Amino acid sequence: MKKIPTVGKYLDDEEKEIIEAIERDDYTPGPSLLTLERLGEFQAAARATLREPRVKISLRLPQSDLQRLKARAQREGMPYQTLINSILHKAVCD
Repeated sequence: MKKIPTVGKYLDDEEKEIIEAIERDDYTPGPSLLTLERLGEFQAAARATLREPRVKISLRLPQSDLQRLKARAQREGMPYQTLINSILHKAVCD
């Protein structure tokens, strides 16, 4: 059996079962819950996000924090700047 990706600690039991079934070539997908209306909503949200202007900033942080951020981003499979952006977004929007 293949090793579940590092992000596996975030998976629930059902998700782990699906991954294991796919790896055994024993997976049959169920009906899609994505309707055309819902797809349109997702596409509109993505367009709105892409249109939002971005501002470049400089930020100084301890080297150890940056190393931890980079390690976490790698575990989660994303660029570290995207992780920083996500953390900041959650902090100001909650």
